[in-house]
Amino acid sequence: MTNIKKKAAPIESYAVIGDCETAALVGLDGSIDWLCWPEFSSDACFARLLGSEENGRWLLAPAAEVAKTTRRYREHTLILETTFESADFAVMLIDFMPIRGSNSEIVRIVKGIRGSAPMKMEMSLRFNYGTTVPWVTRCAGGVHAVAGPDLVVLRTTAPLQGRKSNYRE
Repeated sequence: MTNIKKKAAPIESYAVIGDCETAALVGLDGSIDWLCWPEFSSDACFARLLGSEENGRWLLAPAAEVAKTTRRYREHTLILETTFESADFAVMLIDFMPIRGSNSEIVRIVKGIRGSAPMKMEMSLRFNYGTTVPWVTRCAGGVHAVAGPDLVVLRTTAPLQGRKSNYRE
């Protein structure tokens, strides 16, 4: 069995979400493939654009086959709506970064429109432009990922399963 690493899409196929202090690039496949966090001048923690999935990304998309994908911004906003459709379902992924308070945040919401579809979420944080794998531990309502001075907290009600040796229960 061959493990094929998927490269990022052409740059022109990405949409931007941001909070006026940083921005993320979101692909048509529901993957955040570039993000310097917490500021534009920070190292990237999602850097699939530099190579492959191993450089870090955050995928949120249907696990079933998608026939059509469309996206748009809500009027006069950077709130991105990506709709995945097939004969059996339609689901919308809503992505945005609120104007920051004390911390920078990415909000990703899945909204069912028609039918039902299993969803998949794969987050592989790779700090320092895809070269540093964080130490990941469970916390109340999600996980913490830490590498040196860098910390990302994922909060979700969805069940999570870790992979690789850097994840600890």
